[in-house]
Amino acid sequence: MKYSGSQFEREQDRIIANAIREDVGDGDHSSLACIPASAMGKARLLVKDTGVVAGVAFAKAVFHKVDPNIKIATCFNDGDQVTHGDEVFHVSGSSQSILLAERFVLNSMQRMSAIATKTKTFVEKLEGTGTKILDTRKTTPGIRLLEKWAVHIGGGVNHRQGLYDVIMLKDNHIDFAGGITQAIRKTVAYLEELGRDLKIIVEARDMEEIKEILESHEHVYRILIDNFNYEDTRAAVKLIGDKCLTESSGGITLDTVRQYAECGVDYISSGALTHSVYNLDLSLKAVHE
Repeated sequence: MKYSGSQFEREQDRIIANAIREDVGDGDHSSLACIPASAMGKARLLVKDTGVVAGVAFAKAVFHKVDPNIKIATCFNDGDQVTHGDEVFHVSGSSQSILLAERFVLNSMQRMSAIATKTKTFVEKLEGTGTKILDTRKTTPGIRLLEKWAVHIGGGVNHRQGLYDVIMLKDNHIDFAGGITQAIRKTVAYLEELGRDLKIIVEARDMEEIKEILESHEHVYRILIDNFNYEDTRAAVKLIGDKCLTESSGGITLDTVRQYAECGVDYISSGALTHSVYNLDLSLKAVHE
């Protein structure tokens, strides 16, 4: 994860506070109506699917934010492989508090586990190639931290957190700036003026653009080889050599990711890691004693 410790804590707290505000409003009246405030209970997080579990640490943070007295005993940790019938953790404490946190915990863990599971399938496809799988900014607004956290848990690498931590000159930036050379030159001047040291990634749409980027390669951290076929990707990697790192992107799927990796790129980015997943089936069930 690229978040600093303090930044991570602030963002996690914001996500939790906003979700509770959205879901609870002025009270969980379903629970308040029929469960005494003094009632204590236990529940278990049950897996009804197969995949990589993610969000256990986040679930702990949610429960403790709702009620610091809640206790959680974990059977599986983030990144563990789980299958139907496994119990990820047991939670005990105020019945009202458990129910208040239930849906938010499930929604978060189901999505995070789906992303971690999908990421791991890409990582396994790339095994032995030296190529790393990257996520993108194609995330759900408001919960980017959770989705990128899940990619990390699944063995992937976080690209950039947002528009603020890496400069990425894509096709529209290049066209609006008047071309690749102009875009790079203006970016370098901008960073010097601000006294900032941000890495610069530049997108190339064809071999001619790669050649132009290489004229300013001393300023470029990575070249994004976008929507190239295998043959052109191999040629681009050979041309770039060790001047810049390389990244392939553009419609790369689980079926094609290995072939792109074998072209020699350092990274492959895929928005599908976060925007095209099916939630892992999990449920929180009361334990009757």
